[in-house]
Amino acid sequence: MIRANISKDLERRFRELAMRRFGYAKGSLQKAVEEAIARWVSWVEEERLKFEGDPVEAIDGILADLDVDSVELQHRLKELWASKVLKDVPG
Repeated sequence: MIRANISKDLERRFRELAMRRFGYAKGSLQKAVEEAIARWVSWVEEERLKFEGDPVEAIDGILADLDVDSVELQHRLKELWASKVLKDVPG
């Protein structure tokens, strides 16, 4: 459950638009809030995924502090990947 205080003007405008879009029945505000939050989350996630620059340099910078060679890193990543992928596989 999310509770938030917003300005009276924004609340009034939101309620009016929610009722126009979803009708005057019970649940219209909930539908409007869920739609608004879903769109905002999608927008923020898309914005975060935008990356400018050389991705190889970025990865190199992230891995700069690791004290393992590339072969050891590959083995660790393979083990990590396998543990995550196979955790839901029975047997």
